[in-house]
Amino acid sequence: MQTKTTYIPALEDIRKARLRLGKVVIETPLMPNLNFSEKYKANILFKREDLQIVRSYKIRGAFNKISGLTEAEQERGVVCASAGNHAQGVAYSCQLLKVKATIFMPAPTPKQKVEQVRFFGKEFVDVVLLGDTFDDAYHLAIEYSTKERSKFIHPFDDKEVIEGQATVGLEILDASKSQIDYLFMPIGGGGLSSGVSSVFKTLSPNTKIIGVEPAGAPAMQKSLEAGENVILQKIDKFVDGAAVQSVGNKTFQICQQNLDQVVTVPEGLICSTMLSLYNRDAIVVEPAGALSLAALEQFKEEIKGKNVVCVLSGSNNDISRTEEIRERALLYEGLKHYFIVRFPQRAGALKEFLVEVLGPDDDIVHFEYTKKTSREKGPALIGIEHQRKEDAEPLRRRMEEKNFAAEYLNERPDLFGYII
Repeated sequence: MQTKTTYIPALEDIRKARLRLGKVVIETPLMPNLNFSEKYKANILFKREDLQIVRSYKIRGAFNKISGLTEAEQERGVVCASAGNHAQGVAYSCQLLKVKATIFMPAPTPKQKVEQVRFFGKEFVDVVLLGDTFDDAYHLAIEYSTKERSKFIHPFDDKEVIEGQATVGLEILDASKSQIDYLFMPIGGGGLSSGVSSVFKTLSPNTKIIGVEPAGAPAMQKSLEAGENVILQKIDKFVDGAAVQSVGNKTFQICQQNLDQVVTVPEGLICSTMLSLYNRDAIVVEPAGALSLAALEQFKEEIKGKNVVCVLSGSNNDISRTEEIRERALLYEGLKHYFIVRFPQRAGALKEFLVEVLGPDDDIVHFEYTKKTSREKGPALIGIEHQRKEDAEPLRRRMEEKNFAAEYLNERPDLFGYII
């Protein structure tokens, strides 16, 4: 079912927003990338919003909104809810405009993002860490806003916010020397995708626009499939910059008309993409910042020989998450496997496993075992890392041949969550 929206960002308003933002935001570069271009046999260009002043595009919408408030509204202060990047945009805007802000963030928000919010906001910002998800923080912020009569600055479902984010689209088209065949953008609540897609539908109507969501939080995709804005009951919060239970009403209606396709990518592939980007190009992005690149694999045949733009939306990644990112990447690539192995409780059983079962390039990276003298066999939790994906099947075959009974945990999410 197609829902006709009453609001589509007007090019005139987006251009006014660009002028308003002129002295605040960086006009980030549109850069060709040799590694991804060679991999996909296409001209892949990165829109580097990870280089923005607050390391994401969110400053655009936040400043555009707050700077347009009346003097009385600014004096009463503002309130927002955010998983991190919108909060930084609001915080920096409030410091520049000398406006007080109360910012609600989910309790699990990476420490790095919380500290950056306080850094950008200085004495103008109070941070409140409550709730498990963005949606929890959102409802608490709305309650506070109503009680204190402070203006709520929505992270995506707001006219001025959308128009601010849309300025990314103007910059892409100004910087591009050729017709853009494909545009890939991350989707969280939909502010960026609805704003930028509106610019492209007017100025570059032949560009195919692809929105990208994490597989664990496909709110826009499910809404488009249902023909109405739906609320996801459960989401994977790993891609914190794009993990929402529901998109905005305005953004849903705009994206419903503007986007050619919305796809999802597994969290493990996102992690693998992040590591590849760092190792090959020394570019650090957060999980949401890698979404557009991770989606290219699904279009590798379609984009050959084409001009493709991917928006790298942010680089606010907490270094403490590096080990989890690597773990998820290895699991996705089939290079790491967990087993519960039932060892015969006799001398030499472990040595036999190491010598006759493990391959020459297999590495034990996790091992937990306690001998139980009242049993014939004792279970051990073992994590094994391979150099090549093809090494996994021979390992399992040797386990069977040598009578080491094993339960494969990678395919048991009910148990797997306890160790990963």
